[in-house]
Amino acid sequence: MATGLLYDERYLNHDTGFGHPECPQRISSIVLHLQKLPIYSTFKHLKPKQIELDWILTTHTADYIKRAQDTCKNNSQILDTPDVVVSKDSFEIAKLACGGALRLADELIKGNISNGFAILRPPGHHAEANRAMGFCLFNNIAILARYLQEQHGVNKIVILDWDVHHGNGTQHTFYEDPSVFYMSLHQYPFYPGTGSVLETGEGRGIGTTLNYPMSLGASDKDYKEAFIKKIIPAIKNYKPDIVLISAGFDAHKDDPLANINLSTECFKWMTERIAETAGEVCNGRIISLLEGGYNLEVLPLCVEEHLKVLSNYKR
Repeated sequence: MATGLLYDERYLNHDTGFGHPECPQRISSIVLHLQKLPIYSTFKHLKPKQIELDWILTTHTADYIKRAQDTCKNNSQILDTPDVVVSKDSFEIAKLACGGALRLADELIKGNISNGFAILRPPGHHAEANRAMGFCLFNNIAILARYLQEQHGVNKIVILDWDVHHGNGTQHTFYEDPSVFYMSLHQYPFYPGTGSVLETGEGRGIGTTLNYPMSLGASDKDYKEAFIKKIIPAIKNYKPDIVLISAGFDAHKDDPLANINLSTECFKWMTERIAETAGEVCNGRIISLLEGGYNLEVLPLCVEEHLKVLSNYKR
């Protein structure tokens, strides 16, 4: 089976205005780069499904969804916080981003793809139940997890978030839920201020949140150590039915929005370790969603290495 690659040109219609880091060129640069590679023809190319609002309601409140819809309908430029810039099309495009994640789920569960990656925007992991944050409108990966559980009967899910910013919205969604194990490597202290090592879950969810904060200037060595000592053992011990990745590439040394010093090769290495581990515990089932990554020259190269591992492509 092939790796599913999901993309839709309509994702470019989320207009964040001149100079905003989360710009349409982020994903167009990825696609233009991939189209030049031999690997591109090996993917199963997919389009998002239309999403019903009921699936967004598994993660977000009705009041927030209406506020987001009205803000965009009225052609206002700001949703909740100045960094979440929106336009008249943004609500529908955010729904389409969720729909992209759900399409990958359907294809994977049906056995039509071995794993998948979505080139989508807006990103999602900062979006809280009742608030937009950090360029994010709806929490794509949290909605995906709920969809896998409620639509497809998946029991246990790992969400691994290696975006350089902590995924506060995702953590809070599952903080008391032992059926979803949220793991994050991120610069700390840094935006959004959450993600302390002491945040491990509450109630029935104690022990199914794992934060591995990284200090300013952390390197490949630090991330590899975290994987070997903490992340991989935790996944193997938990034995999920699927691994979801919040795949931000803004921990790269050349990214303008943070201060972590990963190489492009390190993203390849991390993907290899997760692919190996998923092969052991959940038949290799992985769905990866694009989060951050703001250097338009580096981001496509990181995605290329990520996809080569997922598709087991050899140079």
